[in-house]
Amino acid sequence: MQKAYKFSVVYFLLFSLILLASSILLFSENIGLSIESILNYYRGNEEKFMLAKTTAGLLKVILPHFLGFGLFLMVVLHFVVFTKTKHLPFIIYLVFTVALMELLSPFFIIYGFEFFAYVKLVSFIALELLLLYLFWVLLRSIFFE
Repeated sequence: MQKAYKFSVVYFLLFSLILLASSILLFSENIGLSIESILNYYRGNEEKFMLAKTTAGLLKVILPHFLGFGLFLMVVLHFVVFTKTKHLPFIIYLVFTVALMELLSPFFIIYGFEFFAYVKLVSFIALELLLLYLFWVLLRSIFFE
């Protein structure tokens, strides 16, 4: 692997780690890490003066995230393709499926399906852990292969 390629991937991963950390911070601060806080965030809570999210409001937030998630995951997985990772097709499908569940679950929550609060939390955590795993795979391939 060329030295310039290694540097660019390492710097991309550093920025990606900052992105990951900020997403965890924003999720925990804005939405919360409990099922009740997720339900309150999306369905509203009169006692806490929280308004329910609307379909239009969710679309305004989620549509740009589709582009951002898609591009970011495409770049990360593109780099991973050049490593000696086993089960690559499974990992690719898993990452995109988890990201899709994370993005679409709020719509189900606002339409009354409380189960999707669990889906939202589990898919968020799973996506963060999968990305950390992929970052580790990339760093390992750069420095130890």
